Amino acid sequence: MPKQVDHRERRETIARALWRVVEQQGWSRATMREVAREADASLGQVQHYFRSRTAMLVFAMEFAAEQTAQRVTQGLDRLGSPPHPRDVLRVTLTEMLPLHPDARATSRMSAAYTLEALHDPELHEQARLGLHDGRALTERLIRQAITDGHLPPDREPAIETNLLLALTGFTPLLDFDVIDPQAALVAIDYYLDRLFDCT
Repeated sequence: MPKQVDHRERRETIARALWRVVEQQGWSRATMREVAREADASLGQVQHYFRSRTAMLVFAMEFAAEQTAQRVTQGLDRLGSPPHPRDVLRVTLTEMLPLHPDARATSRMSAAYTLEALHDPELHEQARLGLHDGRALTERLIRQAITDGHLPPDREPAIETNLLLALTGFTPLLDFDVIDPQAALVAIDYYLDRLFDCT
């Protein structure tokens, strides 16, 4: 009986190969042929699943976002129930930074995707909507924290959201060893403690 092919698994294998190529060599060298070599597949197999390099990048980014969301969920599951909004924000922020191998790989993918999206109208709109949704989710967390009394009522949710998301700007500082991971975590904790007036 012929072996059943798991097409989703094949696509994920190719996506992970793309992550590795981008992380180790950069997006400019992430040709379909090079990704096929990294995935231990033929070029034809890669082309069977992805009609273009851009299509491969889009799927790899969607898969990366799913993996990040899973890590955030796992981190939240380890917190108390219900988790304090400060801890929710800390878990979410730290998973968006290149602080461990999986996050570093997805961070490199995100940088490549952003550069492509700046010059591709279809990707541009997709990236914009994704960032818009992520920001809206963060603002909802802030507004709920105010409603529940975790934050003072005079806090401005939009401004606090923008300041929180600015912390993801640590990525290039970490990637280029300008600061170390501990320094980024200290800064995040310092900001969140001030935001929630923790003593």
